Formats: sequence, C-alpha cells, structure tokens
Amino acid sequence: MALYDGIGRTYRRTRQADPRIAAAITAALGEVDSVVNIGAGAGAYEPPQTALAVEPSRVMIDQRPAGAAPAVRAVAEALPLADDAVDAALAVLTVHHWSDVAAGVAEVRRVARRRVVFFTWWPERVADFWLLRDYLPAAAKTDARLAVKVQELTRLLGAHAEIRSVPVPHDCVDGFAAAFWRRPEAYLDPDVRAGMSVFATTPPDALREGLERLEADVRSGAWHRAHEDLLHRDALDVGYCTVSVDL
Repeated sequence: MALYDGIGRTYRRTRQADPRIAAAITAALGEVDSVVNIGAGAGAYEPPQTALAVEPSRVMIDQRPAGAAPAVRAVAEALPLADDAVDAALAVLTVHHWSDVAAGVAEVRRVARRRVVFFTWWPERVADFWLLRDYLPAAAKTDARLAVKVQELTRLLGAHAEIRSVPVPHDCVDGFAAAFWRRPEAYLDPDVRAGMSVFATTPPDALREGLERLEADVRSGAWHRAHEDLLHRDALDVGYCTVSVDL
C-alpha cells in the first residue's frame, strides 16, 4: 500500500499500542485460540494468539518486532487463508483503507470460524472533534470521504453485531487522530501528524492556516480557556468503538 510505505516509516515511534485500548480489543475478541490480524501494520494491538498477520505494506511489515506472528503481504479483499481457518478475525483502524469494504468483510467472514472484531470510529462523532471542527475542516472532509460508517459495517457483518464505545485516555500513547484531545500541542509536531492517515491524505496547504491558528491559541492560552472542561477529564468518548459479531 503506497500510503503506508510513505507515512508508516515513523509508526513505531508515534503509534504504540495503548494498554487500555488493547484491553477493550481483547475483551471484544473473547476466548479464542487463533486470530488473523488484518491490516496488521507494525503489530500494535496484535493478540498473542495471532496465527497470521496480513499487511499490504512492506515498510510496515519490516517494523514488526522480533518474535511477532508471521506476516504476509496481502489485502483484506483477498485473504490468503482457507475457509474457517482461524477462530477470529481482527481489524484495527484499517477498514477505511480497504478498496472494497463489502468484499473485505465477506473475506473476513469466510476465514473466521467464530468471531469478527473491528476497532474503528463513528465518522460523524470524529467530525465534531474540536481539532477538525474548529481548526482543520479540510481534514474533516478527508475523514468523511475515507471513513466507513459504523452503520454500514454492522449491516455487512449482520444484524447481531455489537458496538461498544472505547473512551480515549488523556495520556493515550497511540497517536491516532483524536488521541491528543487534551494535549493540543501534540498536533503541532509534524512527526505526530505523519502517523495519522487523515493528515497524510490531506494537502498540507489545506492544513497550514488551521495549524497556525492552533499554535497561536495554544501559546496564548486561548485553547485552554475554550476547552477548560477537557482539562480535568481522564478519558473522553471521541467516537472510537469496537464492532464485533459472533458467527
């Protein structure tokens, strides 16, 4: 995948698995003995019972730690596994990159015997996140174009899909798009933004003015005054969730 061959080079520095989010994903998986991790990236959130990691980007595969599950270059729409090959299929913050979501979900259901779990987000909730709403509307448009609606995902998975909100801790160590909801200065760091696909796929010129305003508001204290209610929160529901279904 050309996108992650570019933006994935610093992933292991800015996109570490957060243990509290990992716990939510583990809970959604339940008691399973074998997992295929689809869109596995550098291995964040990969459960120990992973039998195979599927990842299209060589740059991402090369960052996987020693001892990680075997990885193959492949895409969700054509999983290199037999029918019912594993207990569960896991897809973490990846479905928005699939070229054909319906085909990918069909493949996921084909290879998993017992359970399918996605970690994703409600696009409409993220659109109301202060960073996109107040400073970076161009990024909001990118997210709206790329993101897969949770309703569409549940429709494809089946009527019994379960959705559970996953609040983001204020000190989240995984630098995804809304991770720094209480730490606005982080969004001013180009390396942090480089690990977020919503920014990597938005033209830099469309972000410049908003980032300059954010920097000015952080320096003057205007951001902190406007968002004083956030400064005392330990976690915030910004729209991230697990979507799971028993097969």
